[in-house]
Amino acid sequence: MKKIIGLIGEMGAGKDTFCDFVRANYQNVYFLKFSDALTEVLKMFFDEVKREDQQWLSSALRERFGQDILVKALVKKIEKISDGIIILNGVRRPDDFKALKSIGGKLIYVTADQKLRWERVKTRGEKADDDVPFEKFVEMGKAEAESLITTIGAEADLKIENNSSKEDLYIKIKESIDSI
Repeated sequence: MKKIIGLIGEMGAGKDTFCDFVRANYQNVYFLKFSDALTEVLKMFFDEVKREDQQWLSSALRERFGQDILVKALVKKIEKISDGIIILNGVRRPDDFKALKSIGGKLIYVTADQKLRWERVKTRGEKADDDVPFEKFVEMGKAEAESLITTIGAEADLKIENNSSKEDLYIKIKESIDSI
């Protein structure tokens, strides 16, 4: 049986922690990000990947090839998987959400308070532009690729508030996966 789960959430909300927990506690799991293709392209040219560059490249590709260009690439990969849990990390746009629904997926919205998310992003150092002042973090959250997260998240099948401990988050993740 195939379970397809889309994750949506603001920067630092806990999407990657969600994936890490599933990776450690479930078998036959596949992780795909809408930004994977963007990261792969940028790494061909640069040693460091910046969120701003991913956002620009995403907009350029969508403008040239259509809003669903990154979705089409993921759907092709999903169709080749016959069994297991497939997690699409980084749903951000209406076309992403429509594609997820069209292939029978469920959307989980992971969210947290803004200050807490900023503190998490600063300390994780995942991207070259993660260690920014709070004002810049707020500005980055208003970027085109980030702007629809709360709107689409409101339509999610499940919502996880990640404002406390990792252990609490893990319980919520297990409940979510098991209910799908």
